[in-house]
Amino acid sequence: MRAFVFTDKALERYAGRFVWLSVDTENSANAAFLQKYPIHVWPTLMIIDPKKETVALRYSGGATVQQLSKLLSERGGKTKYDEAMARADRFANEGKAPEAAAAYDEAIKKAPKNWSRLGRASETLMFALYAAKEYDRCASRAMELYPRVKDSYSAVNVSSMGLLCASEKPEARATFDALEKDVRETLENTKLPLSGDDRSGLYETLISAREAVKDEEGAHKLREQWAAFLEGEAKKAKTPEQRAVYDSHRLTAYIDLKQPERAIPMLEQSERDFPGDYNPPARLGLAYRTMGKYDEALAAYDRALTKAYGPRKIGILRGKAETFAAKGDKESAKRVLAEAIQYAESLPEEQRSDATIASLKKRLEAL
Repeated sequence: MRAFVFTDKALERYAGRFVWLSVDTENSANAAFLQKYPIHVWPTLMIIDPKKETVALRYSGGATVQQLSKLLSERGGKTKYDEAMARADRFANEGKAPEAAAAYDEAIKKAPKNWSRLGRASETLMFALYAAKEYDRCASRAMELYPRVKDSYSAVNVSSMGLLCASEKPEARATFDALEKDVRETLENTKLPLSGDDRSGLYETLISAREAVKDEEGAHKLREQWAAFLEGEAKKAKTPEQRAVYDSHRLTAYIDLKQPERAIPMLEQSERDFPGDYNPPARLGLAYRTMGKYDEALAAYDRALTKAYGPRKIGILRGKAETFAAKGDKESAKRVLAEAIQYAESLPEEQRSDATIASLKKRLEAL
């Protein structure tokens, strides 16, 4: 969104009404902000009331210029469904996914069929149900809501989140097949103003669904289509930042195709274009490790570590440890994992993850 949406001149008309703020959730300096306004999905858009210091609107996921304009123009009301929506947003801000899901559902059921906020309510309901691990209900509600939003941007999140939920229990084949069809329909709908990033996400969802039913041939075909699509989008980019948006997607596609070497030129270019960014060398580390070029991978991870901070640094340290392990140097792998654990435990509470620390310790014990 930073590369394609927030740069659009169509948003200039909101300059007098909103103060734009981008929060780096990796930076420990923002721990106090994250404590007050927790973020569980990236990206997350919030409108914060400066007088009450409360979240007036929360939206999980990316958005097009048109979608963002609609969100910024949204007005709450005093009806029962508007009150339920506001209550749902408060629950979501507090990380109470089950309660948020119940309130979003209440708002949808009480609202008229032509409710202007149906799209956002449907999308946030899907995210809340997935976070609450209510997969059956998530899939069934997606099937019910998709026909109502299929000609809007909201079709992306409703269909894809529904299919992700259905993929948790693919044996319920009728539901699974219906939602997979919905995602394909959304992907192929040229009338929807979707970004390349949006369509890439839909490819990923479809690939995961094929993997869930163990259709490797179908998954491989989709990966090839996905990689070709991403390369086409990268070629259309008008700036290095727009081109680099697709780096992580392309790297994943190439690794899944067992062709990680295809990522090297683009990542080397991104490292030259963005010398202060840890992402390009970190991704190079993964690409080289997958290729079995361990010394090159270690050098790339070391370059990334000089620029990384916050929780992201843990992943880079883990990548470096796995590279040592793959190289056969278990002692160095143990040393780096111990460093990662110590660093993870030193992070502020808002950034510290007990699950991540436990995973690192388990891996250390396995070595």
